[in-house]
Amino acid sequence: MKIAVGQIDCSTSEIGRNLEKIARISQDCSRQGVRLVVFPELVDTGYVMEDIEAKASPYESGIPLGSLKEAARSNHLYIIAGITERESDKIFNSSVVVDPAGDLIANYRKIHLYTPSGEDVFHSGDKLITVTIDDFTLGLMICYDLRFPEMARSLAIKGADVLIVPTAWPFPRVEHWQLLTRVRALENQCYLIGANRVGRDGSFTLCGNSRIVDPHGVIVSSASEDREEIITGELEKDKIDFVRNRMPVFDHRRPDIYEN
Repeated sequence: MKIAVGQIDCSTSEIGRNLEKIARISQDCSRQGVRLVVFPELVDTGYVMEDIEAKASPYESGIPLGSLKEAARSNHLYIIAGITERESDKIFNSSVVVDPAGDLIANYRKIHLYTPSGEDVFHSGDKLITVTIDDFTLGLMICYDLRFPEMARSLAIKGADVLIVPTAWPFPRVEHWQLLTRVRALENQCYLIGANRVGRDGSFTLCGNSRIVDPHGVIVSSASEDREEIITGELEKDKIDFVRNRMPVFDHRRPDIYEN
């Protein structure tokens, strides 16, 4: 399955401008025969808390999800993107999966919130989410979730052979991003699709380096640290099966003696 990552610079609070950019990239991906395109975290509002509080919208009436649905439908592809989600008096940092018919087929609410950054505006999700596209089962994560190996392993045990990670990862921790994306793929013998942003969000500079990592932990495709671009790669079911059969770590697990 041919997949793509749209590494973009989001204009803080300029929701319409950001969504127009996603629509253009989706069209470019469709012309390249892409089946699935993944975009970064909070591509609607950006990561400024005041803007999120003011502009987060309900899915039913909100422009962001409606625009993603139209982009997927008109370009006949799957889209995964991180957007805000308002439900009653709660706001979630969410990731949505939209199919080529323009239907929302999965919605993941970020479980691990990095509170010192001001993420207390968000409410935490409480469910692990997987979704199947063609022959692949995708496990959904967002940014800070990547630091929790228990979550990635739990998704893999639930059947995920691809981890999808939209992020807004900043420069001071770029080495962590580079390491963790490869380790999570390697230890779970799965693909990892990491979609990061470039540019600035408030006081943070995002570090790009979006990437597609294979089940060996090898980088299939990688983006720059400071430019908007599209990277592409192929997901191969045979490669996942080969790695897992050659070294069957899931069969060798000992959950009976793990303390936690």
